[in-house]
Amino acid sequence: MTETWEVPCSAPWRRALWLSAGLGTAVTGLEAARAIHLGTPPNPWAGIGLLVALISCAMLHAVSHRVTADADGVHLRSLLRRRHIPWSDISDLQIRRMHTDNWRVPETHRIVLVLRGRRKRLLPLPVCRSAAELPDFEAKLAALRALHRRHAPTSAPRTDRVPVISARTAGRTWAGSLALCVLLLAGAGTALAFVPAAETEKSAWEAAVPCTAATPAAERGECLTTLRAEIERTDANHSKQRSWLYFTEGRPLERLGVSREAALDFEAGDRVELTVWRRGVREVAGAGHVWREHFPGAGDVVMAAAGCLLLAGLPGARLLMRLRGRRLPEDEVIPSALPFAGALAGTAGWLLPLCYLHPLDFLASPAVTAWTAGGSAASAGLFAWAWYASRIRRPDAATAAGTGTGTGTATGTGTGTGTESGTAAAPTAPHVTSGTSAPRESTARGDVFLSARFLEHTDFNPNGFGSHVVLGDGPPAVAPHGGPGRFAVKPLPVERLTVRNVRRPRGGDGEAVPRKWHIAEIDDAGTPVHLAAAPADLARIVAELRRHAGAPAESGG
Repeated sequence: MTETWEVPCSAPWRRALWLSAGLGTAVTGLEAARAIHLGTPPNPWAGIGLLVALISCAMLHAVSHRVTADADGVHLRSLLRRRHIPWSDISDLQIRRMHTDNWRVPETHRIVLVLRGRRKRLLPLPVCRSAAELPDFEAKLAALRALHRRHAPTSAPRTDRVPVISARTAGRTWAGSLALCVLLLAGAGTALAFVPAAETEKSAWEAAVPCTAATPAAERGECLTTLRAEIERTDANHSKQRSWLYFTEGRPLERLGVSREAALDFEAGDRVELTVWRRGVREVAGAGHVWREHFPGAGDVVMAAAGCLLLAGLPGARLLMRLRGRRLPEDEVIPSALPFAGALAGTAGWLLPLCYLHPLDFLASPAVTAWTAGGSAASAGLFAWAWYASRIRRPDAATAAGTGTGTGTATGTGTGTGTESGTAAAPTAPHVTSGTSAPRESTARGDVFLSARFLEHTDFNPNGFGSHVVLGDGPPAVAPHGGPGRFAVKPLPVERLTVRNVRRPRGGDGEAVPRKWHIAEIDDAGTPVHLAAAPADLARIVAELRRHAGAPAESGG
């Protein structure tokens, strides 16, 4: 008997789309036939019908996807294309978590087929956009993996763990960052190409003199001509829109685009003088109010180019972190590129003013030379710090460093550097503070509150209420607060907890786990649970759990 797994797309508006596509095509065809028969140009209905037909066909293509899996492989079918992927060409199945950093769009889960040669194919179905759809999505994924193991056991993955890829993991796509970086670099290069022209035009405007009677007509564009006019009305729009001055009887021109401030300063009936240069009004002077057109010089253009260059560093930093994590598993979370954003911001603090004030020579004087050298040295230090702060900390080294060292003075064995109490959130919170600082010690006891959280709902962590782990005089416990005092805590059943492994966070651990934290895989009497904390804090908690359980205080990697 042949097993078949099928995921059709049952859109309720599919018939309506077919109807609109047919009507649009019919209207377009009739209007085209009428125009050819009568020899007249087609009327707007032809364009409207064609537009409706094209939009309907595009939407039909989007909702007509069908995914089928059987003993031969995975079959993809849409309105215009069909494709077959045999099981032998598939090496793994992954989950792609999309829109995790965009609160305007619901988080979406999709299935990715990893083909031979590490090529990937994103399946159009199934799609999970809410927690209610997650069980059905996981069931379909399990069915796909079962078919893969049954019909291609040699190419199927040996582990039951499904890699989850998100924007934080090493397997994230890099094409968008690369394209944005290239576009910004191209923008910087284009801006630099306009530096000579901008400086020449600004210098010519500043050096222009009023025209005289002896000035030839051919050269009057390079001198200043003064005209008198009267303002009929003003139109002051918002700051993002152009404001206008309208002149009486449309002389010497109907209207002139100015800034919002100028439109508010001038009033109807004001008599003004217009200064014309190179066939354009460059200045409007009235009774106490003057508006001049801004001519960007070399400083403005070079500063814009430097801004584009610094902005290109943001996607460039993401690409750098992607390269640094190229040897990591695809579902492992890589450090954030925010330290490089801080270094770029610090560089902008000295580079942009330098580009504006001294665009053509960064070594124009001893003071400018010192400015350039000092800023370059500061930027070098900032980028060195960013490189160190974004390093990939291996669980083995981090755990070993956190065992037996620390700043806490609480009683009990095991020391380490705790996180700032009161800053970690419950499991439903989107973010948790990831930095580490001195542990919070209770004034009533020798307890230390370490920022940590279990990722599963258990009897000692009901509804994910715990945000800290308490170590000290009493047994280890889970607390929903950062102390002081052990009120509302749940003792950890250390007699049934066994630490199996300490690892870096993965895409399946959720967005609430900070990138710099580590995960302890714990066996709770046969049930796997996970504890997340900063590396030094996690080493201290693991050592305390093993001490209470009677095991050696060592952490596995």
